[in-house]
Amino acid sequence: MALPKILKENFSIPVMGAPLFIVSNPDLVIAQCKAGILGSFPALNARPQEMLDEWLSEITEELDLCKRKNPELSIAPYSLNQIVHKSNLRLEKDMEICVKHKVPVVITSLGARPEVNNAIHSYGGIVLHDVINNRFARKAIEKGADGLIAVAAGAGGHAGVQSPFALIQEIREWFDGPLALSGAISTGNAVLAAQAAGADFGYIGSAFIATKEANANEAYKSAITQYSADDIIYTNLITGVHGNYLKQSLANAGFDTDNLPTSDPSKMDFGSQGMEKKKAWKDIWGCGQGISVIKEVVSTSDLVKRLKNEYTIGKKLLSGEAA
Repeated sequence: MALPKILKENFSIPVMGAPLFIVSNPDLVIAQCKAGILGSFPALNARPQEMLDEWLSEITEELDLCKRKNPELSIAPYSLNQIVHKSNLRLEKDMEICVKHKVPVVITSLGARPEVNNAIHSYGGIVLHDVINNRFARKAIEKGADGLIAVAAGAGGHAGVQSPFALIQEIREWFDGPLALSGAISTGNAVLAAQAAGADFGYIGSAFIATKEANANEAYKSAITQYSADDIIYTNLITGVHGNYLKQSLANAGFDTDNLPTSDPSKMDFGSQGMEKKKAWKDIWGCGQGISVIKEVVSTSDLVKRLKNEYTIGKKLLSGEAA
């Protein structure tokens, strides 16, 4: 199956920026799109709820203006992430705003619901659903998703435990639609490896935390440049869903990282109470395993330039064009 037009044109490199809780904001999304990769943010980052309409207006107006002024540039589409979990009491209203703005690409997480997919399809939008295993992938497509984001071991935030090669292989045995791979991807070479494994895109999150546009405090950005895979811990304590976090941030918050308790998944709460828990979303820093290559805080434009350069050189090396 060929990629939909919106996922095929205006990309400078086959990369999707992952939606980052708290960190992703209009400035980061706009910079990602202008650099030629899919920019994204979680709808729940816009608080209060009315701010979502303002953010989407800002993003669309700025990108439209940039396209008119610079028709020669490859300006990628943007995406909105919707948490499709029963505790997300904003979902219905957020979806109304999503339809109003005709958000081109919507990433759905923690639940696949046909009515959500149908709403996005009503105006020609594309739905990508993130999954941690093949069973969830099948369910997502059965319920109307257009594409998948395979969240493998090593991904930041909510993540799976399966090898990226195994996960991509199992999905590609039956699905030939749009597929992105997430899991410790921070270089252009890793993007190339994702494509070689069978994915269409690399899905990158943690590297963008250490950018000038990101809505992360300086300590968080600095930590991304100082640590490596050994400093990441996998736990469901924070939200009820297993994910990867910077171990030091849990220690700073008073947790014994060698003896973390487990959380009850049934207590997941993406409503106002759950999202405002300080420890869950502000003091505890989500992060993937691929951060050792991040050495400094840079602009989003410069980060994408590095990725593109590494990707181009990697392709030449594999084809024997470069010494």
